[in-house]
Amino acid sequence: MSAFTPASEVILRHSDEFTERRMLFAGDLQDDLPAQLDTALSRVHTQQYHHWQILSRALGKNAYYGLVSTAADCNTLVYYWPKNKPEAQFQLQNLLALLPVGSDVFVIGENRSGVRSAEQMLEGWCTLKKIDSARRCGLYHGQLEKQPAFDVDTFWDEYPLGDLTVKTLPGVFSRDGLDIGSQLLLSTLKPHMKGKILDMGCGTGVLSAMIASFSPKVRLTLTDVNAAAIEASKATLAANQLEGEVFASNVYSDIPGSFDIIISNPPFHDGVQTSLDAAQTLICGAITHLNTGGELRIVANSFLPYPQMLDETFGSHEVLLQNGRFKVYRAVKGHPPKK
Repeated sequence: MSAFTPASEVILRHSDEFTERRMLFAGDLQDDLPAQLDTALSRVHTQQYHHWQILSRALGKNAYYGLVSTAADCNTLVYYWPKNKPEAQFQLQNLLALLPVGSDVFVIGENRSGVRSAEQMLEGWCTLKKIDSARRCGLYHGQLEKQPAFDVDTFWDEYPLGDLTVKTLPGVFSRDGLDIGSQLLLSTLKPHMKGKILDMGCGTGVLSAMIASFSPKVRLTLTDVNAAAIEASKATLAANQLEGEVFASNVYSDIPGSFDIIISNPPFHDGVQTSLDAAQTLICGAITHLNTGGELRIVANSFLPYPQMLDETFGSHEVLLQNGRFKVYRAVKGHPPKK
């Protein structure tokens, strides 16, 4: 997050506008621009734990991480549009409900992210107009005319999966149903598993819930960077009377101890940008977070360069199952050499 994103570079073109304002930055913010701008006050709310880790170093308590924002004392919002429209709806409704009428609202996003739909989404609360276009981004501005009502409970959804109920929220992976990759990964797992299992990038918690349903003796740890995913996973476990420890972690940043199995359907995007950083950290760090004989099992798009990473880390790997799009990889931590 050292270099500014194209969206932040567009905001910088208007930095003189913000010197006397009490700012709230939110959305898909992937750099430390709020710490660099000259403002009367800068607060940040993010649902992404890895973004909060960076922002909190510069902003301290003025950087907030969580599902719902409670930021106060601000009169200007700069919202970074995410690629997920329901996520934008949730966040903007929450944020605008906190701002006083008359507050300035700026929405910035890459054109390919669908930021153009912000005008229609905010209609009735704020009349947005495009005021700048550069770096393949659009910047929209308006003033809050009416605060929306916001009730987080209205955004919860669920779907059945066999005998399980999967709880979901906007912006969470597998929100609308079990994705094909996760189905493929689950099909390689046998019942009556034992030991400690780490579900990295847990999303709705569907993988862990399915494992626990056919392997009740496992001890589950679920982590994700997305605050909505953390809350959805907790709710999924609770809805099915299953037990597991669920908390935010930037890959292994907050993970204690070691495990018998690490499972993941790792992301290869950060916002709209392609990024293999999380997956590379997942694979390379697994060797120190697995017990001897423990395994890493992941599912990924076939074109991604994970075989080389697995071989460099573990010495070898195997493909357990594949279809036209996905492969399930397995790598085992070997016994240390005898002295």
